Amino acid sequence: MTLSAIKTRLHRFRTETDGYATLEVAIMIPILFVLFGAAWVYFDVFRQQTVNQKANYAIGDMVSRETEVLEDEYFDNTFKLLGVLTRNPVLPDELTGLFPADLRITVVSYKEANDKFDVEWSVARGDYPALETQDLNNYTERLPNIANGAELILVETWEDYNPVFRVGLAPLEIRTYSFTHPRYAPQVLYAGAMGENNGWGNGDQDAPGSSLCTNNAENATDCTNEDGSNNVEPNSKSKSKG
Repeated sequence: MTLSAIKTRLHRFRTETDGYATLEVAIMIPILFVLFGAAWVYFDVFRQQTVNQKANYAIGDMVSRETEVLEDEYFDNTFKLLGVLTRNPVLPDELTGLFPADLRITVVSYKEANDKFDVEWSVARGDYPALETQDLNNYTERLPNIANGAELILVETWEDYNPVFRVGLAPLEIRTYSFTHPRYAPQVLYAGAMGENNGWGNGDQDAPGSSLCTNNAENATDCTNEDGSNNVEPNSKSKSKG
């Protein structure tokens, strides 16, 4: 075939407008479905991230309003609430044995003397363990500046997200985090952590002086004398926060 014949055929192919619509549909429909699926998956993961964060805020606000000592049943029901708000089961998967959603609530206090945060108590539901004081090194940049002895409620959630379609987005873990000050009381108490310190009160358990009154503890109620002679000391039967 000569060069002239090749040019003639290419020109004819370029100017030809005849064709079959079914062939064009067969080519375009799969592409449209892929684009639609990708858009839906990416929209859904952002939506689920927002749902989890709002659920986190709701739980943090709920805990911050508590004035009574919290029991384990309270956290069990809070975990169930997380499942309702995020539409996730709160039971382990039958195949993997892992929870599709996790919750951890931690109360930390700030000590100005050593410029550090300490874990007062931490409760976890799901696969993640409770937080310990040494773990707070990873949270230093994420915690605000607060007054000496003040407390914060940290709420963390996790969800295993599996995209419905494989469009370049692998399964991932959605994590949310928030901190809240106690609203109606200086501290939020957990029954499982009661009696683990000497009872000086919120932020005062490390203070010297061996006295509720001299250390200005929140639970000092009998400090009516100026010289301290009538101060009431804590005993082994008194309740204190953990």
